[in-house]
Amino acid sequence: MRKRERVVVVGGGVAGLRTAERLRELGFTDEIVLVGAEPTPPYHRPPLSKQLLCGKLRPSDLLLPSYTELDATWRLNTPVLGMDPRRQVVHLPGGEELRYDGLVIATGVEPRHLPGVPVHDPRVHFLHTVDEALALRQNLQRTRRPLVVLGAGFIGCELASTAHHLGGEVTIIGRSKVLLGKAVGPQLAERITELHRGNGVNLALGEKVLHWLPQQQGVVLNLSSGQVIVAGAVVVCAGSVPAVNWLRGSGLTIDDGVLCEPTCHVLGRGDIVAAGDVARWPNLRFDARPRRVEHWLNAIEMGRHAAESLLAGRAAAQPFTPVPRFWSEQHGMRIQGAGIPALGEDTVQLLPSSRADQSVTGFVRGGRLVGLVALNSPQALLSWTAELDRQTRPRLHAPDRESVATITPARPPSARGRVPGPVTPPPFPAPNLRPAANGPAFTGPAFSDAAPNGPAPANGTPPRGTPLRGVPVPAAARNGRSSAAANSWPGNGIPGPLPASPAPSRPADQNSGPLPAPATRRGGPPSLPLPAPPRPIPRMDPKPPTRQWSFTEPAELDAPANGISRQIPRRRRRTG
Repeated sequence: MRKRERVVVVGGGVAGLRTAERLRELGFTDEIVLVGAEPTPPYHRPPLSKQLLCGKLRPSDLLLPSYTELDATWRLNTPVLGMDPRRQVVHLPGGEELRYDGLVIATGVEPRHLPGVPVHDPRVHFLHTVDEALALRQNLQRTRRPLVVLGAGFIGCELASTAHHLGGEVTIIGRSKVLLGKAVGPQLAERITELHRGNGVNLALGEKVLHWLPQQQGVVLNLSSGQVIVAGAVVVCAGSVPAVNWLRGSGLTIDDGVLCEPTCHVLGRGDIVAAGDVARWPNLRFDARPRRVEHWLNAIEMGRHAAESLLAGRAAAQPFTPVPRFWSEQHGMRIQGAGIPALGEDTVQLLPSSRADQSVTGFVRGGRLVGLVALNSPQALLSWTAELDRQTRPRLHAPDRESVATITPARPPSARGRVPGPVTPPPFPAPNLRPAANGPAFTGPAFSDAAPNGPAPANGTPPRGTPLRGVPVPAAARNGRSSAAANSWPGNGIPGPLPASPAPSRPADQNSGPLPAPATRRGGPPSLPLPAPPRPIPRMDPKPPTRQWSFTEPAELDAPANGISRQIPRRRRRTG
């Protein structure tokens, strides 16, 4: 009788869930254990700053369904304390050791804490879990003081938009001069900044908080400009850090996330893969520099690819080369992006439109598209994403047939793994860009398929590079993911290849450094008009504020988040 294999998925979010689903779709019939630090099962995080906060959704509405029978063991409310790659075990509370044959690292990220912030004060919040979102909502219901959002990224802007429509006063404090400057470029950032200012959001940009003083009437913030704000609630949206503390001492490279090979295998490990916000890998579609991508849709796709790579083994696995996509909605404006706009050296306007609130901006490097950002133009962006996919598609080498043959077929993959047909060409005139090259080659360290820690132990455990039992990953599922990506867009209402319902997410951490001044291509439409100069931020009225927050009140909205775990339908055990 053969030894029953076990795959341990560390992380109770969307990346871990989709990894487990893909393992079952590809025929892995042995044991799957999902370990999550939160007491709740996987849920949809993007609505925390929107629908859940304003009362349009209950906590139970955020639960992520499983699209296949998982037959998995769930270890919720169980933080992982460490791991030993040589012994193939992870350490759990109480001295428990959980053995694995394959390990998936999908622990995501944690909110970044800033020095001096009184995190012990109940009026100071982060926005990463259901419990934190409900605590913020209850705080806003008890105060008439303004809400202060510390951070000028996507989460902060979405939260400010939601809070403004609830009827309260909102102030965004950020060190940058514009909102979303690192994610969408300076020109679009100016437009989005004016969008928030025009809708009544107070902006304290280019400033920092010098002193925090919690008082009975509110949290007092002294800004570098001399302005003093008394806030009824403060939300810290200053970015995130990878959740890798449990990996310290393991020997893995965890600087700014878990360093991975192009196939999602952790560097030098054939039995460990990583997926989601915690993984830092080289997307050969753009270049060989490892980056993390903190987009919701990327976590879904990377989780599925990590499952394919784990079953195939390092020798047969294919690189993960997606077209990153994200979207956000602020004050009624839909912001969508594709690729990595921060890599662009120049910009070009791709959508001739008479409407000032519609645009598609292309980010160009070396004569080819590397990123797109659209405002209120979902259909046009869908077409241009297909062009972006074509220009950046890398040339991948076919896997070794002998390596693929080592995988034992169990059952054919489900129809969810299939890739739809080709994308319709853009209906708009394409810019005069140089055709794409064959794509960069990965120039990282030489990877070996041998077990990194010597021969297999005497207890019969296979070597680290041995693929788990499954079925060969279809070529279409490996090489056609980019085409599927071009057909699938969150927020468009257009069905895509993935069963999940993607939604907005945080901006990628790789969007660092200023972008050059935007410019339109020669012969193109005129550049966008410059916004009006920023207005001075009004000082706080010393009189008690009279504005009242207004919330929707669905039944059971404020129930403890832990209660949603009781609403999960029981999964039947496999038989036979």
